[in-house]
Amino acid sequence: MRDFFDFEKPVAELEKKIEKLKSYPEDKIARVSDEIKRLEEKAAELQREIFARLTPWQKTMIARHISRPHTLDYVNLLMTDFIELHGDRNFGDDNSIVGGTAKFENIPVVVIGHQKGQTVKENVYRNFGMPNPEGYRKALRLMRFAEKFSKPIITFIDTPGAYPGINAEERGQAEAIARNLMEMAHLKTAIIVVVAGEGGSGGALALGVGDRILMFEHSIYSVISPEGCAAILWNDSSRAAEAAETLKLTAVDLYKFKVIDEIIEEPLGGAHRDQKEMAGRLGRILIRHLSELKNIPIAELIQKRYERFRNIGVFSEQAV
Repeated sequence: MRDFFDFEKPVAELEKKIEKLKSYPEDKIARVSDEIKRLEEKAAELQREIFARLTPWQKTMIARHISRPHTLDYVNLLMTDFIELHGDRNFGDDNSIVGGTAKFENIPVVVIGHQKGQTVKENVYRNFGMPNPEGYRKALRLMRFAEKFSKPIITFIDTPGAYPGINAEERGQAEAIARNLMEMAHLKTAIIVVVAGEGGSGGALALGVGDRILMFEHSIYSVISPEGCAAILWNDSSRAAEAAETLKLTAVDLYKFKVIDEIIEEPLGGAHRDQKEMAGRLGRILIRHLSELKNIPIAELIQKRYERFRNIGVFSEQAV
């Protein structure tokens, strides 16, 4: 039996009936095969209806699903010859950011991304996907390597935010994030950003300055988490669902605001329902964008990158 969100309860009930029918002895299965097919079609249709009207808070829950594929899952499904590189050559390694060299469709690339775990033990090891400064400095080291050898960069964003601990602040958390923003703005190589899960605050943006920004259908990308926003605005984190509505953090919202370039449709039920299918969809879109970017001169690429971020949030005032 698959795990379901509360808003999927009607589907869960149908799935339970289907599993019960499928458990019948072989000599009786033939009698209920039509009923199984009917229930499966009904369950799929019901799930399509539910996912067509998801709220921003429900999308947030999907983006945080424990089984949602992370950076290393996509590397394993899409790339070959991956060599993970460690350390920032300054303080140490950070397991919440992974990166290295790989081949994607026989194209040498550098891939970098936040890494969460799929069990409690893994999440502790990965610090729940919340990087320390050395994680961002490791990422920057790999980006400079990519620039030196003219390799395109693919980054995966999936973090609730940078780690807010005292030790992280003492080691220069804010400076590390700010430096990444500055350096990525003029790196002399193509950069594709994929918002694959949670995109939280500066911790996400430190890997988010690119020439193409792609976002999964049920991912979120925002200046702050819904809980953090609710705590600041209303001193009540339980109003997170209300804050999620206000933040405009969904892929549809961000595409409308021209923050992202493309929305990647997820399998029915979310990326965690079919990781191979999700990776296949991502791969087809990545190769298209890489093909487009390789034909743009570097000077023009950097200028366009600069202009796109300068234009985000621009508004004009008119006298009434």
